[in-house]
Amino acid sequence: MSVAAPAVSVVIVTRDRPRLLADALATVASQVAAPLEVCLGDDGRTPLADTPRAGDLPVRIVRCGGGHAGIARNRAARLARGRWLAFLDDDDRWTREHLAGLSAALAGGAGLAYRDVVVVRERLDAEGARHELARRAIARDWDLETMRTDDYVPPSSFAITRALFERLGGFDETMRFSEDWDLLLRAARLATPVRVPGVTVEIRMRDDGHLSLERSAERRACLDTLSERHGLPALEIRTFWEVAGLLGSGSRPA
Repeated sequence: MSVAAPAVSVVIVTRDRPRLLADALATVASQVAAPLEVCLGDDGRTPLADTPRAGDLPVRIVRCGGGHAGIARNRAARLARGRWLAFLDDDDRWTREHLAGLSAALAGGAGLAYRDVVVVRERLDAEGARHELARRAIARDWDLETMRTDDYVPPSSFAITRALFERLGGFDETMRFSEDWDLLLRAARLATPVRVPGVTVEIRMRDDGHLSLERSAERRACLDTLSERHGLPALEIRTFWEVAGLLGSGSRPA
Protein backbone atom coordinates (compact mmCIF):
# COMPACT_ATOMS: atom_id res chain seq x y z
CA MET A 1 0.00 0.00 0.00
CA SER A 2 1.29 3.49 -0.84
CA VAL A 3 2.10 6.05 1.81
CA ALA A 4 0.22 9.26 1.08
CA ALA A 5 2.24 12.34 0.09
CA PRO A 6 -0.67 14.76 -0.41
CA ALA A 7 1.61 17.79 -0.56
CA VAL A 8 2.99 16.77 -4.00
CA SER A 9 1.48 17.62 -7.35
CA VAL A 10 3.22 15.95 -10.28
CA VAL A 11 3.62 18.29 -13.27
CA ILE A 12 4.06 16.57 -16.63
CA VAL A 13 4.49 18.10 -20.07
CA THR A 14 3.64 15.94 -23.09
CA ARG A 15 3.71 16.42 -26.83
CA ASP A 16 2.23 13.87 -29.25
CA ARG A 17 3.80 10.82 -27.55
CA PRO A 18 0.91 8.87 -25.99
CA ARG A 19 2.84 5.61 -25.60
CA LEU A 20 5.74 7.24 -23.81
CA LEU A 21 3.32 9.28 -21.70
CA ALA A 22 1.50 6.13 -20.60
CA ASP A 23 4.84 4.65 -19.54
CA ALA A 24 5.73 7.77 -17.52
CA LEU A 25 2.31 7.86 -15.85
CA ALA A 26 2.63 4.22 -14.83
CA THR A 27 5.78 5.11 -12.87
CA VAL A 28 3.90 7.95 -11.14
CA ALA A 29 1.11 5.58 -10.18
CA SER A 30 3.66 3.14 -8.73
CA GLN A 31 5.15 5.58 -6.18
CA VAL A 32 5.41 4.29 -2.61
CA ALA A 33 4.65 7.87 -1.55
CA ALA A 34 1.60 8.58 -3.65
CA PRO A 35 1.19 12.17 -4.87
CA LEU A 36 -1.97 14.21 -4.62
CA GLU A 37 -2.54 14.43 -8.37
CA VAL A 38 -1.07 14.70 -11.84
CA CYS A 39 -1.24 18.05 -13.67
CA LEU A 40 -0.64 17.52 -17.38
CA GLY A 41 0.34 20.23 -19.85
CA ASP A 42 -0.66 18.96 -23.31
CA ASP A 43 1.70 20.77 -25.69
CA GLY A 44 0.90 18.55 -28.67
CA ARG A 45 -0.05 19.67 -32.14
CA THR A 46 -3.36 17.85 -31.67
CA PRO A 47 -5.19 17.27 -28.36
CA LEU A 48 -4.84 13.93 -26.60
CA ALA A 49 -7.34 11.47 -28.03
CA ASP A 50 -8.09 9.89 -24.65
CA THR A 51 -7.82 11.04 -21.05
CA PRO A 52 -4.56 9.55 -19.71
CA ARG A 53 -4.66 7.46 -16.56
CA ALA A 54 -2.24 7.27 -13.63
CA GLY A 55 -3.77 4.50 -11.55
CA ASP A 56 -6.38 6.04 -9.26
CA LEU A 57 -4.74 9.47 -9.20
CA PRO A 58 -6.68 12.45 -10.52
CA VAL A 59 -5.26 13.70 -13.84
CA ARG A 60 -5.93 17.36 -14.58
CA ILE A 61 -5.19 18.51 -18.14
CA VAL A 62 -4.53 21.92 -19.66
CA ARG A 63 -4.22 22.34 -23.42
CA CYS A 64 -1.17 24.46 -24.26
CA GLY A 65 -1.47 24.60 -28.04
CA GLY A 66 1.98 23.73 -29.34
CA GLY A 67 4.13 26.23 -27.43
CA HIS A 68 7.11 24.73 -25.64
CA ALA A 69 8.00 22.91 -22.43
CA GLY A 70 8.43 25.97 -20.20
CA ILE A 71 5.00 27.32 -21.11
CA ALA A 72 3.38 23.90 -20.66
CA ARG A 73 4.99 23.35 -17.26
CA ASN A 74 3.89 26.75 -16.03
CA ARG A 75 0.30 26.27 -17.15
CA ALA A 76 0.11 22.79 -15.66
CA ALA A 77 1.62 24.09 -12.41
CA ARG A 78 -1.20 26.63 -12.16
CA LEU A 79 -3.65 23.72 -11.90
CA ALA A 80 -1.76 22.17 -8.99
CA ARG A 81 -3.23 22.04 -5.51
CA GLY A 82 -0.16 20.65 -3.75
CA ARG A 83 2.38 22.65 -1.75
CA TRP A 84 5.21 20.99 -3.67
CA LEU A 85 5.69 20.52 -7.42
CA ALA A 86 7.57 17.52 -8.88
CA PHE A 87 8.34 17.63 -12.61
CA LEU A 88 8.39 14.74 -15.08
CA ASP A 89 8.81 14.83 -18.87
CA ASP A 90 6.62 12.42 -20.81
CA ASP A 91 9.56 10.34 -22.08
CA ASP A 92 11.24 9.88 -18.68
CA ARG A 93 10.48 7.47 -15.83
CA TRP A 94 10.78 7.26 -12.04
CA THR A 95 11.51 4.36 -9.72
CA ARG A 96 9.02 3.71 -6.93
CA GLU A 97 11.07 5.58 -4.30
CA HIS A 98 11.50 8.84 -6.22
CA LEU A 99 8.84 11.00 -4.57
CA ALA A 100 9.45 9.59 -1.10
CA GLY A 101 13.00 10.97 -1.05
CA LEU A 102 12.02 14.34 -2.48
CA SER A 103 9.12 14.69 -0.06
CA ALA A 104 11.38 14.00 2.91
CA ALA A 105 13.84 16.70 1.76
CA LEU A 106 11.12 19.30 1.17
CA ALA A 107 9.44 18.46 4.47
CA GLY A 108 12.83 19.01 6.09
CA GLY A 109 13.00 22.57 4.82
CA ALA A 110 14.59 22.37 1.35
CA GLY A 111 13.22 24.80 -1.19
CA LEU A 112 14.32 22.60 -4.10
CA ALA A 113 15.50 18.98 -4.02
CA TYR A 114 16.70 16.60 -6.72
CA ARG A 115 17.54 12.91 -7.19
CA ASP A 116 20.30 11.14 -9.12
CA VAL A 117 19.60 10.00 -12.68
CA VAL A 118 20.61 7.46 -15.27
CA VAL A 119 20.69 8.74 -18.86
CA VAL A 120 19.65 6.04 -21.32
CA ARG A 121 20.32 6.07 -25.05
CA GLU A 122 17.65 4.13 -26.84
CA ARG A 123 15.80 3.70 -30.09
CA LEU A 124 12.18 2.97 -30.79
CA ASP A 125 11.30 0.56 -33.59
CA ALA A 126 8.39 0.94 -36.00
CA GLU A 127 6.03 -0.71 -33.51
CA GLY A 128 7.09 1.64 -30.72
CA ALA A 129 9.10 -1.00 -28.84
CA ARG A 130 12.02 0.38 -26.82
CA HIS A 131 15.57 -0.87 -27.38
CA GLU A 132 18.21 0.30 -24.90
CA LEU A 133 21.67 0.96 -26.33
CA ALA A 134 23.75 2.31 -23.42
CA ARG A 135 23.47 4.23 -20.16
CA ARG A 136 25.38 6.71 -18.02
CA ALA A 137 24.68 7.87 -14.47
CA ILE A 138 24.78 11.38 -13.02
CA ALA A 139 25.09 11.49 -9.22
CA ARG A 140 26.57 14.75 -7.91
CA ASP A 141 26.04 17.02 -4.95
CA TRP A 142 25.04 20.58 -5.78
CA ASP A 143 28.08 22.44 -7.06
CA LEU A 144 27.52 25.92 -8.44
CA GLU A 145 30.84 26.03 -10.27
CA THR A 146 29.95 22.91 -12.23
CA MET A 147 26.43 24.22 -12.88
CA ARG A 148 27.98 27.36 -14.35
CA THR A 149 29.24 25.32 -17.31
CA ASP A 150 27.04 22.20 -17.42
CA ASP A 151 23.51 21.53 -16.21
CA TYR A 152 23.46 18.07 -14.62
CA VAL A 153 20.01 18.28 -12.92
CA PRO A 154 17.32 17.32 -15.48
CA PRO A 155 13.75 18.61 -14.97
CA SER A 156 12.45 15.11 -14.25
CA SER A 157 14.79 14.82 -11.28
CA PHE A 158 13.70 17.77 -9.13
CA ALA A 159 10.84 19.09 -7.04
CA ILE A 160 10.32 22.59 -5.69
CA THR A 161 8.04 24.24 -3.18
CA ARG A 162 5.14 26.12 -4.71
CA ALA A 163 6.16 29.20 -2.69
CA LEU A 164 9.65 29.26 -4.25
CA PHE A 165 8.35 28.45 -7.73
CA GLU A 166 5.88 31.34 -7.58
CA ARG A 167 8.49 33.70 -6.16
CA LEU A 168 10.69 32.88 -9.16
CA GLY A 169 7.80 33.42 -11.57
CA GLY A 170 8.07 29.85 -12.84
CA PHE A 171 10.00 28.93 -15.98
CA ASP A 172 11.02 31.77 -18.29
CA GLU A 173 8.56 31.46 -21.15
CA THR A 174 10.80 33.44 -23.51
CA MET A 175 13.30 30.53 -23.49
CA ARG A 176 12.38 27.51 -25.60
CA PHE A 177 15.55 25.72 -24.48
CA SER A 178 17.57 25.69 -21.22
CA GLU A 179 14.64 27.18 -19.29
CA ASP A 180 15.12 24.48 -16.63
CA TRP A 181 18.81 25.39 -16.22
CA ASP A 182 17.80 29.03 -15.84
CA LEU A 183 15.23 28.14 -13.16
CA LEU A 184 17.80 26.15 -11.19
CA LEU A 185 20.32 28.98 -11.22
CA ARG A 186 17.70 31.51 -10.15
CA ALA A 187 16.43 29.18 -7.40
CA ALA A 188 19.97 28.64 -6.10
CA ARG A 189 20.26 32.35 -5.32
CA LEU A 190 17.46 31.98 -2.79
CA ALA A 191 17.81 28.40 -1.51
CA THR A 192 20.66 25.95 -2.10
CA PRO A 193 19.28 22.89 -3.95
CA VAL A 194 19.51 19.68 -1.92
CA ARG A 195 20.60 16.40 -3.47
CA VAL A 196 18.80 13.26 -2.28
CA PRO A 197 21.24 10.44 -3.14
CA GLY A 198 20.05 7.41 -5.07
CA VAL A 199 19.28 6.91 -8.76
CA THR A 200 15.50 7.16 -9.11
CA VAL A 201 15.13 8.79 -12.54
CA GLU A 202 15.58 7.40 -16.03
CA ILE A 203 16.22 10.08 -18.68
CA ARG A 204 15.43 8.50 -22.04
CA MET A 205 17.23 9.93 -25.08
CA ARG A 206 16.83 9.10 -28.75
CA ASP A 207 18.59 10.30 -31.91
CA ASP A 208 15.33 11.88 -33.14
CA GLY A 209 14.64 13.57 -29.81
CA HIS A 210 17.01 14.98 -27.17
CA LEU A 211 20.09 13.95 -29.17
CA SER A 212 18.98 15.77 -32.30
CA LEU A 213 20.76 19.00 -33.24
CA GLU A 214 17.62 20.44 -34.80
CA ARG A 215 16.99 24.09 -33.88
CA SER A 216 20.66 24.46 -32.93
CA ALA A 217 20.58 28.19 -33.72
CA GLU A 218 17.75 28.69 -31.23
CA ARG A 219 19.52 26.52 -28.67
CA ARG A 220 22.62 28.68 -29.13
CA ALA A 221 20.59 31.86 -28.62
CA CYS A 222 19.06 30.52 -25.40
CA LEU A 223 22.50 29.58 -24.06
CA ASP A 224 23.76 33.06 -24.87
CA THR A 225 20.82 34.53 -22.93
CA LEU A 226 21.58 32.21 -20.02
CA SER A 227 25.25 33.18 -20.03
CA GLU A 228 24.52 36.90 -20.09
CA ARG A 229 21.81 36.69 -17.41
CA HIS A 230 23.88 34.68 -14.92
CA GLY A 231 27.40 35.86 -15.77
CA LEU A 232 28.45 32.46 -17.12
CA PRO A 233 31.29 31.65 -19.52
CA ALA A 234 30.52 30.80 -23.13
CA LEU A 235 28.38 27.65 -23.05
CA GLU A 236 28.48 24.63 -25.34
CA ILE A 237 25.38 22.91 -26.70
CA ARG A 238 25.33 19.62 -24.81
CA THR A 239 22.73 16.98 -24.03
CA PHE A 240 22.44 15.28 -20.65
CA TRP A 241 24.06 12.25 -22.30
CA GLU A 242 27.13 14.31 -23.13
CA VAL A 243 27.15 15.97 -19.70
CA ALA A 244 27.07 12.54 -18.04
CA GLY A 245 30.15 11.56 -20.05
CA LEU A 246 32.01 14.76 -19.21
CA LEU A 247 31.34 14.36 -15.50
CA GLY A 248 33.10 11.01 -15.58
CA SER A 249 30.19 8.73 -14.79
CA GLY A 250 31.11 6.37 -17.60
CA SER A 251 28.79 4.18 -19.66
CA ARG A 252 28.03 0.56 -20.26
CA PRO A 253 26.39 -1.26 -23.16
CA ALA A 254 22.85 -2.46 -22.65
